[in-house]
Amino acid sequence: MFKKSGRKFHTKREKSEFDQKTLDIRRVTRVVAGGKRFRFRATVVLGDHKSRVGVGVDKGADTSGAIEKAVRAAKKNLITVPIKNGTIPHEVIGKFSSAKVILKPAGEGRGLVAGGPVRVVVGLAGITNITSKILGTTTNKLNNAKATIEALKKLKS
Repeated sequence: MFKKSGRKFHTKREKSEFDQKTLDIRRVTRVVAGGKRFRFRATVVLGDHKSRVGVGVDKGADTSGAIEKAVRAAKKNLITVPIKNGTIPHEVIGKFSSAKVILKPAGEGRGLVAGGPVRVVVGLAGITNITSKILGTTTNKLNNAKATIEALKKLKS
């Protein structure tokens, strides 16, 4: 806490209810008359470990600005996932662009049998036992994360 001209300024920021994980940061280029303009695209997953999760993507002049904007975008795109005994109620397939993801419920103690972006999304959603597989050949983290979100949207409790 600083004291300046009789007023107190707090430097601490309040703790957010969400945990965030940066999935991907990419440099994107736009060609203009004078040359190339570089910006950064950030993909962020936001979750509260209590069934709410969202994916946000945004661009900025620097990485920290892009991440902040992506967090705001993720907060706007939050979904609520029905969780039953630490897993999902039934098997589901999600598709986004060329990415396909299959999610299957798992028994107690099995853990997160998932890789890459799927593991991050279901982990931040609060799911503790699940089996998943990314189908197809895409390695695009953004598309795989969005396919996972599409699969979670299809769940019925």
